[in-house]
Amino acid sequence: MIYEVEGDILLSSAQAIAHGIAPNDPMDKGLARSLHEKYPAMHKDFHHWCHQDHPKPGKAWIWRGVCGMRLVNLITQDGGYEHGSKPGKATLKHVRDCLKELTKIIKKESITSIAIPKIATGKGGLDWNDVKPLIDEKLGALDIPVYLYSTFAEGKKAQEATN
Repeated sequence: MIYEVEGDILLSSAQAIAHGIAPNDPMDKGLARSLHEKYPAMHKDFHHWCHQDHPKPGKAWIWRGVCGMRLVNLITQDGGYEHGSKPGKATLKHVRDCLKELTKIIKKESITSIAIPKIATGKGGLDWNDVKPLIDEKLGALDIPVYLYSTFAEGKKAQEATN
């Protein structure tokens, strides 16, 4: 069940947070920057994974922190592996594929709740009116709470309903 909420996703009580990113993303802007600052080990581990696996857009990678936090990096954007290359734009196909991967991770990891922002609409460059139906389609039938952070409010804990 999807619950649209307003607040700061970093204050979520969900078992996992998913967010959009590019391969080798420097994580220097937006939510990725905040996650990088809060979980520096995730940033280091993500780059190690990218160098080992060379993931393509549409893939997803889960990081498990020692504190029990789980972060799912959704490769919604194109990105290069050359030194100094910048993240590219997202596509609806990449988002669709990432959400499919996310549902597999949720089932495999027995995740009981997840928070997700308006993926691929910031640096990814997509229109929210095109992305939201994909989230509804791919995550709406899950038997866990999906907290869709559709409005950001820094420092505000969202009211996350439960089943």
